[in-house]
Amino acid sequence: MTNIRTIAGRQFRSYFNGPIAYIVVAVFLLVLGFLFWQTFFLQQRATAREMFNYFSLINYFALPAVTMGLLAEEKRTGTIELLITMPVTDAQVILGKFLGVLGLYLVMMLLTLPYVFSIGSLGELDWGPVFAGYFGLLLQGLALIGIGLACSSFTDNQLIAFFAALAISVFFFLIDKFLPLMPRGLQPMLEFISFDVHLNLLRRGVIAVRDTLFFLSVAGLAVLIAFRSLESRRWS
Repeated sequence: MTNIRTIAGRQFRSYFNGPIAYIVVAVFLLVLGFLFWQTFFLQQRATAREMFNYFSLINYFALPAVTMGLLAEEKRTGTIELLITMPVTDAQVILGKFLGVLGLYLVMMLLTLPYVFSIGSLGELDWGPVFAGYFGLLLQGLALIGIGLACSSFTDNQLIAFFAALAISVFFFLIDKFLPLMPRGLQPMLEFISFDVHLNLLRRGVIAVRDTLFFLSVAGLAVLIAFRSLESRRWS
């Protein structure tokens, strides 16, 4: 656990040692605030549901951006070779990197709380859907961070890692939009792997085991793929 904490802390601090975290967080908050507040008063009720909608949409672009260099940059600079020869396991490296990005993502989530408190000050806010909405964003974040980490593990080019993670993430976002065009026999399966289908229930305040397990499974599978990719370097 000590090695995992050390790697996670190093990764988390690396974002704030340079401009990356400040730029990403600032752009994220500005875009989210602009999209949400320009439509909030048209709803004529105190609800954070639209904020969660926009937050989850931005995630498909923001999280590939902050995960693209997790392993790709280490490979490009050669520091990955030093890292994997140190007394740490591949699993510790992967989990440490994953938790480091998760820390940044949690900071982004916490910084949206002033929006929620502002909504609550303007009307009677139902906090049940708010908690469920944040839980849904956490689950989505885990899955997208895992996908970004997996993509970063296969290349030493950050742009390739970014666009690969973006393409996979957008696929999970768009798949349910094309269900009417798909063969009827495939529709239930394609609907099940849609991120938005699972998130919609959480935005309504419904926390179901099915949705939780889905996102955790995607995150777990992606982390396993990243582990196998990193492990293969020891034998190449």
